Amino acid sequence: MAKARTGHWLSILAFALILLKTEGFYVGITYVDSAVAKGAVCLDGSPPAYHMDKGFGAGINNWLVHIEGGGWCNNASTCLARRDNRLGSSKQMVKQIAFSGILSNKQKFNPDFYNWNKIKVRYCDGASFTGDVEAVDPKTNLHYRGARVFLAVIEDLMAKGMKNAANAVLSGCSAGGLTAILHCDKFRALLPVSTKVKCFADAGYFINAKDVSGAAHIEGFYSEVVATHGSAKNLPPSCTSSLRPGLCFFPQNMAQQIKTPLFIINAAYDSWQIKNILAPGVADPHGTWHYCKLDIKDCSSSQLEAMQDFRVQFLSAIKGLIGSPSKGMFINSCYAHCQTEMQETWLRDDSPVLGKTTIAKAVGDWYYDRSPFQKIDCAYPCDSTCHNRVFDPHEHPEL
Repeated sequence: MAKARTGHWLSILAFALILLKTEGFYVGITYVDSAVAKGAVCLDGSPPAYHMDKGFGAGINNWLVHIEGGGWCNNASTCLARRDNRLGSSKQMVKQIAFSGILSNKQKFNPDFYNWNKIKVRYCDGASFTGDVEAVDPKTNLHYRGARVFLAVIEDLMAKGMKNAANAVLSGCSAGGLTAILHCDKFRALLPVSTKVKCFADAGYFINAKDVSGAAHIEGFYSEVVATHGSAKNLPPSCTSSLRPGLCFFPQNMAQQIKTPLFIINAAYDSWQIKNILAPGVADPHGTWHYCKLDIKDCSSSQLEAMQDFRVQFLSAIKGLIGSPSKGMFINSCYAHCQTEMQETWLRDDSPVLGKTTIAKAVGDWYYDRSPFQKIDCAYPCDSTCHNRVFDPHEHPEL
């Protein structure tokens, strides 16, 4: 039995490696050691890091800066829990990561950005690169310096040639997608006026919705993130001038004011938001949502009804962007989270489509001004092109 199980996993691993060889490639890590002297450090005080694949040919002066995701920490306790792993320390990051999807260097898999300079910025501050607290508590040695890290990484890339960029994109997935929204105008301001700059946010449009118990769980959580990290001064002033800083972590309260062109890629039934905003463990003490969160096919009719209501709230939260000539959107009805980094959802023969258009084509057409793109999918389960996530309960015991 054990041999059979081992053989099964080895065959899966072999298949994954074959896929990686054809669809992805590994890129080594770069540490921004010069940032330490500026106090631009990860939670544990280690230097920031990124992975860079150099551009070539016609893309040599084009730059795609993609921010890694990984949630947030809202107090000293939750930040301590990540301080000594890859989400809080560059010392714990793997030396190589796979690039695919929007980071692919093959024209077949990434026709509009394959030959660009492509950077994946590692996420180690816990507040979507917004924090800046000078004091460091000697008991915890926690450094809340995300905003400094963002600036230090961009400065390092500018010195490596981004100061001569003809085209530049700030993108990201999940908490990195939120970073791309929050820092979009700042990124534009740091680059030459002559550079064409746009931003893409993948699964970063987190909404302020109540959970299934009726509590404003995510609103309270975001307020604590902002307070802990001293983020208020680094959030868009167009929002903080009229709302509490914690509310300005929600794109629905500030994305409309962003002047730099912005494209939103999001599932209306975003799996992270369903699991952590709509039905977090604290709102579901008896675990009635457990199997539904693992696989949407296992949701009861009442749970699906709650998810349909969540979609309505999501569409309401994004309606301020509809019709804006500087905004693009690809809102599908999948149970998914982050669709630009994986080849299967970015661009493949069986990738998700809206109006017969893949995410890669929609984003590329919009970036290069070939055609605008603002499409919202019909309600679940109408979209047969979805790659709905099915989670392994052993890997997600908290669900």
